[in-house]
Amino acid sequence: MPDLDAAKREARRMALARRAGAGDPAEAGRALARHLLDAAAIPPGALVAGIWPLPGEIDLRPLMEALVAHGHGLALPVTPPRGNPLIFRRWLPGEALAQGPMGTRHPEGGEPVQPEVILVPLLAFDRAGRRLGYGGGYYDRTLAALPDAKAIGIAFASQEVREVPAGPHDARLTLVATEAGLIACGAMA
Repeated sequence: MPDLDAAKREARRMALARRAGAGDPAEAGRALARHLLDAAAIPPGALVAGIWPLPGEIDLRPLMEALVAHGHGLALPVTPPRGNPLIFRRWLPGEALAQGPMGTRHPEGGEPVQPEVILVPLLAFDRAGRRLGYGGGYYDRTLAALPDAKAIGIAFASQEVREVPAGPHDARLTLVATEAGLIACGAMA
């Protein structure tokens, strides 16, 4: 799949450049939180796997704080050795976080949990539900290992593209949340 790998590399380069001009991550995160909560897209009381934002990513901290206020449990991913699915540990806003690989942050301890909803970061997405990640395959393996979990892509609206290069092992999304609203993908569109 050298052509697919090259297409993904080029798509990542373009997506990172597009995301750099997407706007204020905190403001976008507040708008995204309103859209998800107003649409009741997350089942009541569900354990939700969020993400600690990397530089340039939409900031989910406002959403995670709102979810806790609405009675949801939270978890954050721990990046395992390459080739493995993510591990999730419970976390509450304000609790200490450890430094992880590639600038990630995760709970310092705690038993692994299985979230019912997984908020999935991405670099680009399309209306067919294809997503372009950072290239490690962690979320693809995680979603394959947790097929009953509801996966919601998290992105700036400007990260939408006409078509994302994807292979047979790339997990698809049925919903993407942005600061501009929710986008139903694939069969849900």
